[in-house]
Amino acid sequence: MAHDLAVDAKVIRRVYQKLRAAIFHVAELEAMESKLSGEIELDEAYFGGRRKGKRGRGATGKSVVFGLLERDGRVYTKVVENVSAETLMTHIRAKTRKGSVYYTDAFKGYQSLKRYGKHHTVNHTKSLVDKRTKNHINGIEGFWSFGKHILYNYRGVSKYHFPMYLKEIEYRFNHRRDNLFKLFLHTFFGYVSP
Repeated sequence: MAHDLAVDAKVIRRVYQKLRAAIFHVAELEAMESKLSGEIELDEAYFGGRRKGKRGRGATGKSVVFGLLERDGRVYTKVVENVSAETLMTHIRAKTRKGSVYYTDAFKGYQSLKRYGKHHTVNHTKSLVDKRTKNHINGIEGFWSFGKHILYNYRGVSKYHFPMYLKEIEYRFNHRRDNLFKLFLHTFFGYVSP
């Protein structure tokens, strides 16, 4: 973009960062307007560079992200400090309607979910889809793959800016059927001509 517009790359970087900050706030406001409901997939993911050692839960130096995906609907993501049951349940109560149907993996942090609605689990050590009940969390797993694929193109994002990049990915997913260019212009400038 800097080359095409014949401007300094730092200017373009500042504009993109301001747009990402605006998108972050818009995505959070949209999430506050209505809670997720119906069939909801929940999962946590670990984002970060390639490091030797443990992967997944317990990996050091990675950003922990908790996600909720309404099947055939919206997604909500949040960078969290840990995946304790208390942390997860706080976000679940705040972002979902009681009485929803929850799909998770067999992680013990989700055990108290049955107090808020139906809770179905998938044991990933055996299979990705439960052969008997057909329960799965492939939607949120697909979202994590989508997000990591987009972030790979940046060849590294600082921990400070990571939440803004994550919200950009969430916003793009939630508005996948809309004209993103017009939405970005409206978010950045506040008005788009018809």
